[in-house]
Amino acid sequence: MDIKIALEDVSLDLLFEKYEGKFKALADKKRLHILNILTQNGSMCVCDIEPIIEMTQSKLSYHLKILLDAGLIEKEARGTWSYYHVNQKELNALLSEQFCCLFKPPGCC
Repeated sequence: MDIKIALEDVSLDLLFEKYEGKFKALADKKRLHILNILTQNGSMCVCDIEPIIEMTQSKLSYHLKILLDAGLIEKEARGTWSYYHVNQKELNALLSEQFCCLFKPPGCC
């Protein structure tokens, strides 16, 4: 009797978890707007983003933290202010051929 035991690919599971967190962060219109603002304007502090997006500082900080935790933006302290900018390397990875290959038949990439 031949019994096949399915082996879970742990590295693939970890990769899926990584992408899941990033896509959850992107799955919000406000956070997409924040990313667009940072892409267009470069490094900005909360006080500069707030009037553009018309959001209270506390809500904006909440959304920035989600983007920061997902690695989609980075934070730099300048004196008493924190400045945020897009982590282009991470965004490029989401759009990369490597990511797209996860959803193509074997041999396509």
